[in-house]
Amino acid sequence: MAAFSKRVHASDDTRRVGNKTITRRRILVVAAVCLATLALLAFILVDLDRYRPQLISYLEDITGRNVQIAHLTVSFFPRVSIRLDDVRVKNLPPFPPNDIVKLNRLDAEVDLWALLHQQLVIKSLMVEDPEIELLSDAAGHWNFENPKTMNSTSIVPQGPTGKIVIDRGQLIVSNLLPSNARGPMFLEAHDVSSELSNLNLAAIVNPASSSVNGQGTWKAGRFRIGRFEATNVNSHVRMESRGVFFMEARADAYGGKATGNVSVSLATSNATFRVDARMSGISMTRLLAEFPNARGRMTGTLEGDLTLAGDMAHTTRPLAGTHGSGHLKVTNGQVPPLMLNANLMKLMHFNDLGPAKEHPSSFSSISTDFELANLRISSRTIDIDGYGLDVDGSGDVSVSGSDALNYRGVATVTTEQGFFTNLFARVEGATVTNGKLSFPFRLEGTIEHPKFSR
Repeated sequence: MAAFSKRVHASDDTRRVGNKTITRRRILVVAAVCLATLALLAFILVDLDRYRPQLISYLEDITGRNVQIAHLTVSFFPRVSIRLDDVRVKNLPPFPPNDIVKLNRLDAEVDLWALLHQQLVIKSLMVEDPEIELLSDAAGHWNFENPKTMNSTSIVPQGPTGKIVIDRGQLIVSNLLPSNARGPMFLEAHDVSSELSNLNLAAIVNPASSSVNGQGTWKAGRFRIGRFEATNVNSHVRMESRGVFFMEARADAYGGKATGNVSVSLATSNATFRVDARMSGISMTRLLAEFPNARGRMTGTLEGDLTLAGDMAHTTRPLAGTHGSGHLKVTNGQVPPLMLNANLMKLMHFNDLGPAKEHPSSFSSISTDFELANLRISSRTIDIDGYGLDVDGSGDVSVSGSDALNYRGVATVTTEQGFFTNLFARVEGATVTNGKLSFPFRLEGTIEHPKFSR
């Protein structure tokens, strides 16, 4: 039995030695395969810049435009990513010979195994300092369009990209006038940072797609639509084919705050937009400074709500093609140009209360509805509470360039006057009701040269 036991132990020891030998061989084989794979990857990918012409050709097929890439490299740690430096995509005639897209750096994290099988699957993108300028000509064509690929996405990476991070971006959207001269900027955003998930690049290129192709967060140091500007903008964003929606946006504007939703669509020949906003604490002085003919025409603090919508017409008039409505209230301000009007000064002689004594054009509040259409802003109900003066009126003003005024109403001195004051006021055309003077009036002329009459 002792001899048999020794033979069994000897056999076990032999098997253990054999298993260890096999394990070592397997480890060596796996290590050799890994080294060979890494060597193959290094041979194929490390000198990736030699494949730059092929990548440029690939991107030119997608865009239909001339593409420039200064340098192309690959990194394996902490993940496999391809880096592109100084990328530019050029315009084609009739557009100016500028860049549609220019960016300092793009890092694309790719799926390694898909890449080895000659498939491009992008897991994430990091874009630094992108500058994008979108232009539309008078026929409604956009500078990014490529008719050869409008109905095909076979050369575009399929499926959603996991994440896209944009840092220090800039976006400008504008028109060419019928003369092919550059028109006013319709939309611009500066110092943009954004993080998007599930962005489907193929759906963005394909105008027939209507699915939600990406969503996330969006910030801009400065954002402008037409003449209206906001700073420190924060919002949720959703991207669709040829459209973007900024939701629950918050921003600083002209010394106050603004909140709301903004959408922009490039699906038609003219870009269209819609703004639903709520404002408070807006400085009228700073807001009117955006309009050369209205600068210095009113002071005070603005609050209210508005809806604006329309298209980006191929014209130098920023409000052409825009319509909207809303309610506005301005408090504690003045209308300085009216101080110089002799007729208004004569009316103010009957009111010497509060700031109106030295500043007849001052008011405590102006409340009005408004409707913008056909380059005119009209109001059905205007209520002006001055200091001892109440005004009810209606009318409209042109925003086509003539700045013509057409308002009428009734001004009432809210304090009772004495017998002789009422007598002289009647001579001046006033009516007296319960001891209070009322004057019908008209406001015509232009914003720059208003004419007040009774």
